[in-house]
Amino acid sequence: MADETYSGEFYCVKCKEKRQATGNVVETNGRRMAKGKCPVCGTNLNRILGKA
Repeated sequence: MADETYSGEFYCVKCKEKRQATGNVVETNGRRMAKGKCPVCGTNLNRILGKA
């Protein structure tokens, strides 16, 4: 799982809109999560991808 990335839709809570972004996949407590940055405002974005 070295340097796995996710590219797709994230929901930005600051803009209150869905954004297309790319983020790194991390695993926490048995769940995979993509972490990226909003291309408009720069806020951190999270998307839960499900169990590994």
